[in-house]
Amino acid sequence: MIRNIYLIDDDDAVRASLHGLLSLRSDLVVRNFRSGDQFLERVADLESGVLLLDYHMPGKNGIEVLQELGSSSPARFLTIILTGEGNIDIAVQAMKAGAFDFLEKPYKADALMEAINKAFDRMEHDSAGSAQIETARAKVAVLSPRERDVLTGLIEGRSNKIIAYDLAISPRTVEIYRANLMTKMGVRSLSEALRVAFAAGLIAT
Repeated sequence: MIRNIYLIDDDDAVRASLHGLLSLRSDLVVRNFRSGDQFLERVADLESGVLLLDYHMPGKNGIEVLQELGSSSPARFLTIILTGEGNIDIAVQAMKAGAFDFLEKPYKADALMEAINKAFDRMEHDSAGSAQIETARAKVAVLSPRERDVLTGLIEGRSNKIIAYDLAISPRTVEIYRANLMTKMGVRSLSEALRVAFAAGLIAT
């Protein structure tokens, strides 16, 4: 799987060093930007990925870039802020602004790679979770209002007879709606239907 990583640093030597290090990995596509402003100008055209974002840069600093990203592309990027040694206040600000992690310069190559791997693992986990939620919501969306009423009754643990009474229909009609909703949702048991309902957000946590 190809992973996109974006280096944002105004220091040419730092960018060249990082690019050389990261290019050793065949699964990474590395792009360079000399400033946060340059990155933000192009961000709409970029695929999701991990940012290695320097704090001290001309124009917008790392925190300001994070804040702008948070309002425009919150789910597309995870950011690792690079700060000078001892800049704990900046690191705290970065985390509050949405950074995934931070590294103090000078950092070791293995620490950098570990942070990058954790960021990509998080992105892929979140992506899989989002896909599961969307699939579940799509399954629930095809239900008729009455089928959804019956599903709600099942979620709340009510029997067919009680659901029928609440909806002013016969128990036999409830059974038909129940069979139909399970067919539409592609499930074979009530427990499967409840799992889909939970993923779709119908069951409060």
